[in-house]
Amino acid sequence: MTVLAYGSQQPCDRAQLRAPRRRRPCPQHDKPWVLATAILGSSLAFIEGSVVNLALPALQSDLQINSAEVQWVINGYLLVLGAFMLIGGSLGDRFGLRRIFILGNGVFGLGALACAIAPTLSLLIVARCVQGLGGALLVPASLALIASYFSEEERGRAIGTWAGASALTTAIGPVLGGWLVDRWGWAAVFWLVVPLAALTLSIAAWRVPIDRSATSGSLDYPGALLLAAALATLTYALVDPGSLSQRGVLLVVAILFGAAFIWRERHFHSPILPLELFALRSFSGANVMTFLLYAALSGALYFLPFNLIQVQGYSATQAGAAFLPMTLMLGLGSMFAGDLIRKFDPRAVLTIGPVIAGAGFLALALPGTNASFVTGFLPAILTIGLGMTVSVAPLTTVVMSSVSEHQTGVASGINNTVARLAGVIAVAILTGVAIARFSAGLEEELQQAGVPAEVVERLRNDAAHLAELNPPANIPASLSGTIDAAIASSYIATFRVITIVCGLFAVLSGVVAWFTLTQLRIRTADH
Repeated sequence: MTVLAYGSQQPCDRAQLRAPRRRRPCPQHDKPWVLATAILGSSLAFIEGSVVNLALPALQSDLQINSAEVQWVINGYLLVLGAFMLIGGSLGDRFGLRRIFILGNGVFGLGALACAIAPTLSLLIVARCVQGLGGALLVPASLALIASYFSEEERGRAIGTWAGASALTTAIGPVLGGWLVDRWGWAAVFWLVVPLAALTLSIAAWRVPIDRSATSGSLDYPGALLLAAALATLTYALVDPGSLSQRGVLLVVAILFGAAFIWRERHFHSPILPLELFALRSFSGANVMTFLLYAALSGALYFLPFNLIQVQGYSATQAGAAFLPMTLMLGLGSMFAGDLIRKFDPRAVLTIGPVIAGAGFLALALPGTNASFVTGFLPAILTIGLGMTVSVAPLTTVVMSSVSEHQTGVASGINNTVARLAGVIAVAILTGVAIARFSAGLEEELQQAGVPAEVVERLRNDAAHLAELNPPANIPASLSGTIDAAIASSYIATFRVITIVCGLFAVLSGVVAWFTLTQLRIRTADH
């Protein structure tokens, strides 16, 4: 959104737009079409980020899968997107922006089509990985179109138009997606992407001028594959339902892949991840801070729709509308928040912002079952929105100012990748925490309520379904009601643990900012 969750802009989107690039010649009459193409391309990713989470409760119910399985619908996409985003940004310069944009758009659209018609979870996850690969090509190319086809004098206005359209897409996406899920089911959120992708591809092929490649030389494909393998193995180790020894083996394999990736990046002449950047204290600090803050945001907002829909009884449309105040605050407020870092100490701003967001995550732990939205969830959502608004734009400026001007493109790409991968790892870890906490809490509540031991055992074995868990068939109505109440109560208790952990992550992000963003000379994104 994110931000990683719910389709908001990533911390360094504007940095990618402003990064120095070789400008392609573009006739004046084609520039509105280039801008429209960039907006539509970015909107595809924003829409997917904002609506798929809302479809997860319906998808879980329809496919009868547990929480450990359903998270792969999100993680499969983000893993591939994050692992190949860095190299995807280089392909446009190597083979031409227009060509890579059209290719990424086509792959993304075909992936969405495959998702919509997928009959099983396995095929759906494969299709989501295809979408992630398309996104890794599409997203960097979308932003680079503006940076490359518009002159310095024109770029500011183009960026403003792109940002306004992105904010509108971010605001509308969750409500529209929720309505589609309520009316036609979870597959509708993928069907929505197919005509948009076809429209975007048509405009790009028709009106975006053909450009020549700007760079030559080898690209680090093995590095991208090693990174993908390390992240996929690590994620599977975190969610693997097998024994501790199996998880241990997977972790060792993940470490070996990671070590091979680092070795490759140290010795390859054109690495996708220049490791020397991490020797810069402020750059490393900004990325650690980004990881913690976006882990908190992704984790909390992944589980919140399940609470709203499966426990509180919201429709998917209502759940989507619940995020509207936060997305509007982020979309509109971020345009002004960038000035904070020029008026105040950057370290103070990026300490206070995450702490405010952390307070919002902690406030999400307060509502119980049948909670009022206005008094229960809205204050927390607004507080999270305020904290993220204070943090996102200044974070872009800090990343840009931590490196030399010719490194801003790769620095922003790294920071975007960190934000996305933070969500993958956070959801994987927190899902395991949620299943363990829910299982223990549910068993205790059922035993205290006097539910027969054999029924408790059946429910405990299916506890990985979390709030989607249903009482066994053919039991008395009074017992069924008792079980339903225990399930709801146990999920609320589990959700509280999740949000408290996320709140602590966000506060820790602020602490990291305070201790690492010292002696930083700010260079604004305009210079």
